[in-house]
Amino acid sequence: MNSISQYPIFPANCKSLLCKHLSKEVFKQLKDIISPNGYSLYDVINSGIVNIDSGIGVYAGDSESYQLFAPLFDPIIEDYHGFKASDKHLSNLNPNDLNASNPDDDNQYIISTRIRVARNLATYPLGPAISKNQRNEIEKLVSETLLSLTAELAGSYYPLKTMTKEIQNQLIEDHFLFKAGDRFLEASGLNRDWPDGRGIYHNNDKTFLVWINEEDQMRIISMQAGGDIKATFTRLSSAIAEIEKNISFAYSEHLGYISSCPSNLGTAMRASVHIKLPKLANNMNVFKDITDEYHLQIRGIHGEHSETVDAVFDISNKRRLGVTEVDCVQDMYDGVVKLIEIEKSLKI
Repeated sequence: MNSISQYPIFPANCKSLLCKHLSKEVFKQLKDIISPNGYSLYDVINSGIVNIDSGIGVYAGDSESYQLFAPLFDPIIEDYHGFKASDKHLSNLNPNDLNASNPDDDNQYIISTRIRVARNLATYPLGPAISKNQRNEIEKLVSETLLSLTAELAGSYYPLKTMTKEIQNQLIEDHFLFKAGDRFLEASGLNRDWPDGRGIYHNNDKTFLVWINEEDQMRIISMQAGGDIKATFTRLSSAIAEIEKNISFAYSEHLGYISSCPSNLGTAMRASVHIKLPKLANNMNVFKDITDEYHLQIRGIHGEHSETVDAVFDISNKRRLGVTEVDCVQDMYDGVVKLIEIEKSLKI
């Protein structure tokens, strides 16, 4: 158990939500609180103190953190998501409610589609507060559940600890491998005991992938080449339903699916495409106006803060909390349709 007795001094250029919302009064109110899993205010804020360039700067160690440290978490969540402490989250993973025929049948623009959700198990603390034994228990339960999947979802599990160089190289080539080194996760305690208790599952077609015990206990991912967004979402929904037959996920009526980082609360979903838009790349004001209208983010193809390569962009939903999964994917789909329409109309 870690503790903190003195209010941290942040530099004047700190722009994180932690810096914005951790007043001296809130600090005094929370500094001696400890969650049932031994998680303290020190643990909540350490990543944001170590990494002054954090966007958010706080991590939860268990579901209870969101109630116990609410005077800090609630304003951060409202600031990030526009979601008030009195609001309730609704989930909808029914692909029949999604209106999304393939917007790019001739594969001129969309290179690939990828939709993922974060999930944590209801009966365990979150990654920053978990013990080594608990992490190993989760790996065993989740990997056994995944290995029982059949038909399109059937595949293989690869523990990071015993991974051969051959498998490692193949997973890197497939862009499946995750690894330690992220300084934000390191400071939050999420990299402890690396690589124990961690691994990767993928189906035989390499269109369904699960990361075990990376930032969240599960990252469930559906992906495929081209722009069939509905098929990608349908596979994800089916996989989640199968997994839930054996595993209960941490969920609350207020915050939806519980994650250690407040940015992933609610649907915990990121629905994205890699899309080639050379004309819009030269008209970034127009590009950004469209993505803002449809609540989308523009990233480079290697993730947040990366640059675009050959005018290929990663476009994904921005909203996660207070909207359903169908809403998230519909935002992305509708925005992509508009982007393709404008790309076709531009002369330069």
